[in-house]
Amino acid sequence: MNKEMLVSGGLPQLYGYLQMILLAFVLLVLSYTIKRIFVRNTHGFIIANRQVGFGFGVGAVISAWTYAMAVLMSAGMTFQWGLSGLLWFVVPNGFAVIAMIPFARILRRSMPNGYTIPEFIRHRFKDSKLASGVVTLTVVLGAPLAILINLKGLSIVMSVVFGIKPELAATVGILCILAYSYFGGLWTSVITGTLNTLMLTVPSAIVVVAVYHFIPGGADAVFSAVGEASPQNLSVLRADAAAGFGITLAFGLLTAIGDQALWQKVWSIRSREVTRVFFWAGALFYPIPIAAGMLGLVGIAYGLTPADIGGDIVAIGPYIVSHLGLPLILVLLYCLTILAASYSSIDAASSALSSVVAVDIVRRLWPDTNERRLFLITKVSILSGGAVGLAILLTGIDFTSLVLTESSLRTAILIPFVLAIVWSRTNTIGFVSGVVLSIIIGQTVRYFHGELWGTLTTLGVSGGTVLISGLLDGRKFDMASLQNVRSEIGIDSTVPAPIGQFETAKV
Repeated sequence: MNKEMLVSGGLPQLYGYLQMILLAFVLLVLSYTIKRIFVRNTHGFIIANRQVGFGFGVGAVISAWTYAMAVLMSAGMTFQWGLSGLLWFVVPNGFAVIAMIPFARILRRSMPNGYTIPEFIRHRFKDSKLASGVVTLTVVLGAPLAILINLKGLSIVMSVVFGIKPELAATVGILCILAYSYFGGLWTSVITGTLNTLMLTVPSAIVVVAVYHFIPGGADAVFSAVGEASPQNLSVLRADAAAGFGITLAFGLLTAIGDQALWQKVWSIRSREVTRVFFWAGALFYPIPIAAGMLGLVGIAYGLTPADIGGDIVAIGPYIVSHLGLPLILVLLYCLTILAASYSSIDAASSALSSVVAVDIVRRLWPDTNERRLFLITKVSILSGGAVGLAILLTGIDFTSLVLTESSLRTAILIPFVLAIVWSRTNTIGFVSGVVLSIIIGQTVRYFHGELWGTLTTLGVSGGTVLISGLLDGRKFDMASLQNVRSEIGIDSTVPAPIGQFETAKV
């Protein structure tokens, strides 16, 4: 088994464009239908009337969390590190979603009328503009970067499989996504996200089974060749994989606890379903990266190197699928999984941005804005987030540095945010000082000693500062007071939505 056995790839570009546009058209028709039935105002647009049930909730959380680059990186990490790479990439990803449960339960119960995490921080720290401003900045920076990362994943697949220029693929992709996400807001994100989850799971399993079926000797031949390349490839306990990326990735993924795209789901899901939704979303997420990761083993078995696939290890999945001689329908099915991941994650990030714009920017700066204008601004913010993400990609700005900057902010906020939820002594001085000091000290350590020590320092400084400040102050915050927080949009959270025809509370 060697790379000379692979066939030349490259499908007509027309197929790639048609696949992007046809998927968007289906989702556009669905989103317009959703808008006509569900969306009447800003409240419905950004929080889905708090009426999302178990079925749509699980699908929406999975689709929001499954980035296109995550599907590609699962194969890439396996290609680079063997089974240890697959383990270290997959396990923390699902656990990060499940780790949301205790904090989501507390905050959903304590602040039932919430919309965003900056809003919670503002009320938690008695209208502190500095504390809420830091968190708002993180969310506003994070949304375009999430869009950018997913456009990058989409463009890699369209480039490898169809030969479409990455810039063109990203431009067509974002136009397709914004065309349908503009209409229904969170309702669109939830329902189309559930459909995209189906397209993420079933096609990926079919494609991977087919790949191993078409390889002479099947799975036995692949694992034998992988072991011959290096016995370490079949070990799940490689220390170099853990030190090289695994531990840092695990800490980075835990910053999902501060992800507005997930917290928007927390406040939109019926309160009794929150625990079940996040548990099953985390559990059912696992098959997606596991299936995708198996393509990385095929790359090892065929003796491929990063140079053979253009120098980027995340391209190994689309390279294998398009160079193995699979039937056209299977190649298109694989591309569909990446498109589904990209579309749904960008849609979720855009929806999260719209909620922060409405609640934490427009309502704070211009409190007298009427409902009609607020609704319009909220919808336009979805377009602006996509435009910024695309602009960063097209201008060639080093988005790796931007991603690391946003990631450092989220890491710095993680422990203070968690303590603000679970520890009543967390105060404004501790929260703000913890975030600022951890960024300064943590980034300095990261520059001189690497990613792992920088991350650990950031977490230690941020958490330690909050604890010291809280213990010295001694005053306690009454979380029960958050029960009195009223809806920022002026509509009570108990307003029902006509969703019975689409789903039931129990699945």
